[in-house]
Amino acid sequence: MAALIETAHVSPRTFYVHFPTKNALVEEYRRRFESERPIAAEAELERGDLPAAQRLLAIFVPAEGDWPVLFRGCQFHNAAVEGAGELPAVADLAQRHKQAFRDHLVATAAEAGAVAPESLGRQIAVLFEGANALAASCNDTQVFTDARRAAETLLNAALDNPPTV
Repeated sequence: MAALIETAHVSPRTFYVHFPTKNALVEEYRRRFESERPIAAEAELERGDLPAAQRLLAIFVPAEGDWPVLFRGCQFHNAAVEGAGELPAVADLAQRHKQAFRDHLVATAAEAGAVAPESLGRQIAVLFEGANALAASCNDTQVFTDARRAAETLLNAALDNPPTV
């Protein structure tokens, strides 16, 4: 906290008026991150230039930039893990974000015409979250290609007319 106070160039009193606890600080950071900067995968699901089936596959692209520095998994997952049960508001925010993302995948699967959109959306969420975690822990973006291929197999099985991807 001392380093943050020094970096912010504010007095400890001013800092603690705005963020009385570590939990309050982390929660506000996560809330602002969630409202101001959607994760790349969420932006892919919103693209208007792709059909729904292709948007489901487009989420499996690692963040651009310097991989080791800029991309270390999901910020919400990381915050929940760092909190280790000690920051319930942060864990709740991460859980709400993950549920909303999963719901968005289910809705996109339904839009694509999946026979069982709930199942497909949840399975794609598992692939995406797993790829994020494995890519971060192994510092390897190849896992996104592998996850995309698995998602394509699931998607083709779930659609009456598989897309050309």
